[in-house]
Amino acid sequence: MSDEPSVDQAPDGSEAGGAVNRAGRDAVLGLAALPVTQARTIVPDLVTPLIAWYAEFARDLPWRRPDFGAWGVLVSEFMLQQTPVNRVVPHLEAWLERWPTPASLAAEAPAEAVRQWANLGYPRRALWLHRAAVEISQRHGGVVPADVEALLALSGVGDYTARAVAVFAHGERHPVVDINTRRVLARTLAGRSQPGPPARADLALMSSILPAGLTEAAVFNAATMELGATVCTAREPGCGVCPLAGVCAWLAAGCPDTGDNRRKQAAYEGSDRQARGAVLKALREAVSLPVLVDEVIPDWPDAVQRERAIASVVADGLAQVRGEALQLPS
Repeated sequence: MSDEPSVDQAPDGSEAGGAVNRAGRDAVLGLAALPVTQARTIVPDLVTPLIAWYAEFARDLPWRRPDFGAWGVLVSEFMLQQTPVNRVVPHLEAWLERWPTPASLAAEAPAEAVRQWANLGYPRRALWLHRAAVEISQRHGGVVPADVEALLALSGVGDYTARAVAVFAHGERHPVVDINTRRVLARTLAGRSQPGPPARADLALMSSILPAGLTEAAVFNAATMELGATVCTAREPGCGVCPLAGVCAWLAAGCPDTGDNRRKQAAYEGSDRQARGAVLKALREAVSLPVLVDEVIPDWPDAVQRERAIASVVADGLAQVRGEALQLPS
């Protein structure tokens, strides 16, 4: 499971580097067009060392436990989008204690999902998760589907999340590609310091080197993401302890800086995101709802930004206007 942005969340960069690196990238992506057996004769063996490393060093995370269930996996994937693991775990446990099934969440008002989401950030995920719970209850009898296309039809679910749930919750065989996977493949196979922008070719490449067995494929997916999250990190990779050091093209080339034009997120302090968060916090913590608009973060230092924040949370469905007041969505 990813604790960094994945392919169905936000693009994280654009292509950079010289002609040699572009050629290397193109050659690697070309492997995806080859038959699986032929691709594996060209690509170094990543499967054997990664699976062995994962068995010894994988973090003990709730969603990796055998009895965690598909609903728990789906909730965890929503929460892990752009949010670190250590922040997610306590929120996830509280969420599943309150709503152990999709039907239990679907029976509540969307406002309760937004309130429970608390300070996890990107609160539209709470609305999407509530809508997905309603859709699961209405379309699938309250059971999280295993089919990727059915999962993609749920609110807030993209390529990464759909395949993650199908693989890790239901044991299906699919490539699961997030930013951590893409970084590992970019370095080991293409010799690039950072991956390029997300592309459909990422799924094809991962599929071309995926083990044939269901269990092995699932473990390899998880292990590649885990390596990228804990060892092959964006800023300070631990090449000295990496199980792929012996076959890594980037390390063999001396770890060159091939460029990183990933989209940089603006600073939180003073941003519209901070103002939106303050508006929602005021509504979540209000003793009674609705709250008069004039009483919602009235001391915010930028009056124009305050108005913009209130308008945007209403536009996103995170709040509703009732006369001269605001409330969480009903």
